[in-house]
Amino acid sequence: MGKTEENSDKKRNGACFFQELDIEFLIHEMKDPLAIIETGVRTLMERQDKYGALTKRQDKTLKRILRNTRKARGMIYSLLEIGRSESGGFTLCEFYPAEATYEALVDALEAMVGEVPESQNRFDTSPAVDKFLSDQHIFLDFSPDAVACQLYQDRVKFCQIAGNLIKNALHHRKARLDIRLHCQSNSIVVEVADDGPGIDATHHRQVFQRYRQLNAAPSLTRKGHGLGLAGARALARFMGGDVQLDSRQGHGATFKLILPVKMKVPAAPAPE
Repeated sequence: MGKTEENSDKKRNGACFFQELDIEFLIHEMKDPLAIIETGVRTLMERQDKYGALTKRQDKTLKRILRNTRKARGMIYSLLEIGRSESGGFTLCEFYPAEATYEALVDALEAMVGEVPESQNRFDTSPAVDKFLSDQHIFLDFSPDAVACQLYQDRVKFCQIAGNLIKNALHHRKARLDIRLHCQSNSIVVEVADDGPGIDATHHRQVFQRYRQLNAAPSLTRKGHGLGLAGARALARFMGGDVQLDSRQGHGATFKLILPVKMKVPAAPAPE
């Protein structure tokens, strides 16, 4: 490689580095204005004795603003978690994947469908929970060994991955969403299946590429910004697992999160 080409590569690499740094900095700085919006909305809702009573329409509007502000904040944290994972930042703890998956489901429903009754916010096997979910055309199939299993992983990242797969399925389903949880060797498997338009096998790789949209192909109907699924797979792989896709055009899609029950702590980088 000549000096000119070498200098050109260095400039490109340097430009990419600073571009990524600028983007991460902007994402980080967005947390503060969102926090101010959330605090202001909560104040209006909780301090009606000071700021005046709300009409039903005003209360409904403020709740919608609050939900979407939290949704935006969650997206920001998801993007920051990817960068943190790339730098080896993990917070490991023991937790039950069934409870964490249900928590991700409730958060996804609140973001995309509306408020979830407080009585349905915690995972259990009661008929009331089954009825609530079936009314939403959502069906859980959690194996007993998976319910009893404890993961040693990063819980926040687990919920972000599961939540992303669930929101993707809610967005694309025609009528039904199935979430299955089971153990496989020394791994836990979360399967999220929708009955939507499906994805042709020739486009499976494209689904996980950043900023690639399937609507670039005229025959496809699944659309997005090309970040959510790419980020979910990146996080899963940093955690020692993967996100896989099983789908064909016109027959729905199943996204499968596979994670080791116990994550191995990444080795510290050798000093330069």
